[in-house]
Amino acid sequence: MSLSHEIDKDVYDITIVGGGPAGLFAAFYSGIRNMKTKLIEASPHLGGQLATLYPDKYIYDVPGYVKIPAQELVKKLEEQALQFNPTVILNEKVIALRRLEEKLIELETTKGLHYSKTVLLATGAGAISMKKLGIPSIERFEGKGVYYSVTNKWAFRGKKVMIVGGGDSAIDWALNLKDIASEVMLAHRRAVFRAQEAKVMEIFHSDVRMLIPYIVKDAHGTEKLETVTLINTETGEEITLEVDALIPQIGYEMDNSLYRSWGLDVDERGVRVNGRMETNIPGVFAAGDIASPIDSIKLNLITIGFSQAIIAVNCAKHYVDPSAPVFPGHTAKLRL
Repeated sequence: MSLSHEIDKDVYDITIVGGGPAGLFAAFYSGIRNMKTKLIEASPHLGGQLATLYPDKYIYDVPGYVKIPAQELVKKLEEQALQFNPTVILNEKVIALRRLEEKLIELETTKGLHYSKTVLLATGAGAISMKKLGIPSIERFEGKGVYYSVTNKWAFRGKKVMIVGGGDSAIDWALNLKDIASEVMLAHRRAVFRAQEAKVMEIFHSDVRMLIPYIVKDAHGTEKLETVTLINTETGEEITLEVDALIPQIGYEMDNSLYRSWGLDVDERGVRVNGRMETNIPGVFAAGDIASPIDSIKLNLITIGFSQAIIAVNCAKHYVDPSAPVFPGHTAKLRL
């Protein structure tokens, strides 16, 4: 791996924007295709949301692993990606993309300019912000008992934790913390969950206290969070429970305005791509959570990001060199 913070005037075959799972796997596969590769990541480290938002969270849907901690998965992906020595740029955010001519794209970052024949956007969900409950008393305790992400699950050892939400993130954290916290409560506004069925079944057979159908009404405490008041959405009954931590997991909001300003075709789900992971700008591809397929179902799963990354890199290789096949053969035939 070569690290650089200077303007690189060389023209790369492919520049991958985003160092999360899809971006890291794309860097590995572009190495297999013998492409001159650069990876630009806005944060000071690789790993994307796995490293930033939930390094201690178990990931359950990666083939070959019953479950794997996010930080361990990141470590393995880094090791795999860096074996072909791509140029890696950290702590630089791409703020503009300009197609100068055929097979020449200029990327402007917060620190300089970069040039590439193709670009693969693998920026996860893009600029996201966690949805908040919109309750002033809750916001008053942010960082003092109210947390929208968990970067160290062991900080909740022996604590009374309440998680709010009915999706995969809420249930994942309830399952992850149930053997660490003294008590885990899950509050959800209805009996129907948006999470994977196996996880829903597991949590109902665990010792997690299920609070259904309840929503958060208020929070109380002096210097830090001490109690949370919930209201039953069917009966109007109110209950107040002692808690040390409240973790709302009710989704996130995506801001695609930056990509739109680059001239990319976007919708509420991300950057629109076809089956070849091509955007409306020639030479620009997208993979992972940021990609919004126009002719297939969108599933924000790590494994889907991996497959989209391979499709994008193979198509980028053919775009750079039309004589190169889109599919070169199985990696089992290669000597790495």
